[in-house]
Amino acid sequence: MRLSPDRAVNVLRLLLEGMSVRSVERVTEVHRDTILRLLVLAGERCQRLMDERIRNINVTDVEMDEIWAYVYKKEGHKWDYELNNQAIGDAYCFIAMERNTKLVLTYYVGKRTAESTDRFVSQLALSTNATRRYQLTSDGFGPYKPAVKSFLRGRVDFAQLVKVYATNRDGEQRYSPAEVVDAVPEKVMGNPDSDRICTSHIERQNLSIRMGMRRMTRLTNAFSKKWENLEAAYALWFAYYNFCRVHQTLRVTPAMESGIAGHIWNLAELLSAA
Repeated sequence: MRLSPDRAVNVLRLLLEGMSVRSVERVTEVHRDTILRLLVLAGERCQRLMDERIRNINVTDVEMDEIWAYVYKKEGHKWDYELNNQAIGDAYCFIAMERNTKLVLTYYVGKRTAESTDRFVSQLALSTNATRRYQLTSDGFGPYKPAVKSFLRGRVDFAQLVKVYATNRDGEQRYSPAEVVDAVPEKVMGNPDSDRICTSHIERQNLSIRMGMRRMTRLTNAFSKKWENLEAAYALWFAYYNFCRVHQTLRVTPAMESGIAGHIWNLAELLSAA
């Protein structure tokens, strides 16, 4: 890199605190193209770190969900010649998190399809200990059922929390979220504990993502323009969240709580570890 290590770490730290690329450019006087190249490089390293360190983890309760974003333009705004271009349009990040340690076990960025779901659940199977049974909870997304039965059969007690939404009222704003009128637990496989069927923790993780990644903030022009930039931003965020960021309720990092790290890592240590 042409940047000094200290300056590069400072740039990434600002990105992780929710600043946009242009804002970081103004504050640090580092060109935006250099910032984006640095983001991609750091994202590749963090992805390798996640793949190497988070394997065969002992877990008790796992929650999984998807968070929506888009690249270049929204799916409904694509022209006819762009319909087959999978690198633009809606981009969903599938996330699995251990409820007690708050460790993000795995994630996958793709379309909201059965194929993406299969890849995500297969990664979850590698991240968790195959000899220890645990409870798994998701939302009501249909492709989770066949994916879990294919890749996690005999390893999990699986349940879904199906939310029922109210119809939008007259005069309600376009971007107002639909009101949740009920949440119906559904036992899918094994013998899940009814008191532990919950997705609140992973949904709180989604809020942390939108607060910490400027490109995930709604109704702005900070959205991702390239798919690789979005993937790199996710990789950097999840590695930082697991190994560097102290969780307020745990008072340690999720990696420390899970036993895969012995101390709080700083950002420079995170990048050099990969």
